Amino acid sequence: MLQALDAAAIRRWAAMSVRTLDAQREAIDNINVFPVPDGDTGSNLLGTMRAALEALLRAPVDQRSEAGAALAVLAKGALAGARGNSGVIVSQMLRGLAESLRAVDQAGAHDLAKAMVRAAELAAEAVAEPRAGTMLTVLTASAAGARRIRSGVLHEVTAAAARSASEALSLTPQQLDVLAEAGVVDAGGRGVLVLLEALVTVVNERDEPVVPYSTSQPSPVAAREAGSTEFGYEVMYLLDSTSDDAAASLRDTLAKLGDCVSVVGDGDGLWTVHVHCNDVGGAIEAGVEAGRPHRIMVARFADAESAPSRFGRARVVVIPARGAGIAALFRTEGALVLEIGANDDPDVWDLLNLITSTGASHVTVLPGDQDLMGIADEAAARAVAGGQDVVVIPCVSPVQALAALAVHDSARRAGDDVVSMAEAAAATRRGELLVADEDAITWIGPCRAGDLLGFADGEVMRIEHGPVDPSTVLRGACAVIDRMLTSGGELVTALLGADAPDDLSDELEKHLRSEYPAVDFVSYRGGQRDNVLMFGVE
Repeated sequence: MLQALDAAAIRRWAAMSVRTLDAQREAIDNINVFPVPDGDTGSNLLGTMRAALEALLRAPVDQRSEAGAALAVLAKGALAGARGNSGVIVSQMLRGLAESLRAVDQAGAHDLAKAMVRAAELAAEAVAEPRAGTMLTVLTASAAGARRIRSGVLHEVTAAAARSASEALSLTPQQLDVLAEAGVVDAGGRGVLVLLEALVTVVNERDEPVVPYSTSQPSPVAAREAGSTEFGYEVMYLLDSTSDDAAASLRDTLAKLGDCVSVVGDGDGLWTVHVHCNDVGGAIEAGVEAGRPHRIMVARFADAESAPSRFGRARVVVIPARGAGIAALFRTEGALVLEIGANDDPDVWDLLNLITSTGASHVTVLPGDQDLMGIADEAAARAVAGGQDVVVIPCVSPVQALAALAVHDSARRAGDDVVSMAEAAAATRRGELLVADEDAITWIGPCRAGDLLGFADGEVMRIEHGPVDPSTVLRGACAVIDRMLTSGGELVTALLGADAPDDLSDELEKHLRSEYPAVDFVSYRGGQRDNVLMFGVE
């Protein structure tokens, strides 16, 4: 991977952008409904970037030998050849990059992150009345993502920018009614994402551009793999609360309704049911009589003939998270996040909407909180009924979700990736410090309101009598970590709550370096209100 962007990398980025926009021009034109449904945003972006690339290729060598100089030529060429509002905005984006990197020979990660902020500022100034839900929103989000990650690695900065842009793009229908009514994302915003994906491709030194984001969400369809053409529907569901005899009876009943019948158990009370039939209601009613059907999916074979693709994206990770700090951390790591206020009740429909709006065929959900497991399971069941493959990995703490996210690899087979993430979450032991809000009896003795309680894997193992001060917090945290590390561990991850002492992270790191020099330590400002500190041991 590239460690910095030089003039040659800038030229490759411009060429890759033109190539990818050319491939996606028609798709972007087709979703162009704002501000005017004239279907030319993709064409305008392509024409603008072509003009920019031609200017760069024709410029004298001494005017394009450094990264900043190459960007300046691109910006001038884009402005001269700008087509439409989207083209003008892109020209100003390039100008912002060029201004920030004017004297730079090679742009590193920090240089680029800073330059993206300037690019977003100039692009916004190019529009008299900026609106939320447009390409400016996506561009601003990408700049924020690049700065937020605070990394010195170029790949991480560009990937964070693209991920933030992708997330912002998926939310544009919620910001502009015209997009929601048309069932599309903003066309200009999608163009911005194409440019960022092209940049990621160049930094990763790949030859083929990454697949652009798509929000197409067709209805469930299925291709007929076997069976008679007499039957028009495929019905699938999971079944529990049943018996071997009831399952056998269900198999006979379904055989009378259609073909390709399978009723297969896992040996532990869960069965998978599948049938091709015309009487969808009858197939489901038969399951109700046999036990408890759930995650019901119905697909019509005829729809497959006109649907070129069910989904426009392969896989994403979705996390419902409490608190802005923890939500921002998950976004930085590449997840799509449903942010839930500390005192808000979780809403299954909000989570379901996020899952379905991803346009991904496979979604992995990491609840990260015991109280969010229920809504995650229900949202997943409803999404599966709509045709998506959704898996909920049990995570009862944000540190377990972080551990799972750390091993996520979209290049692996979906099943293998889920197994790896589940293993990482399960292997992460969790600790917590919180202040007791009432008198209580714990299994290690009584506590009073205001005492500091230390938990290890859900059990109280330390009581520090109040009032709580920085020394009390540090003493309690060290005691819990010491206890948990007695059974081994290589990494301690800490999430500092809103009430955590300012120097807690430094003090914990000193303690670990002194007592456990082989153990790595990383901390984040989670900002959670319901505890002082959360940590995981891997």
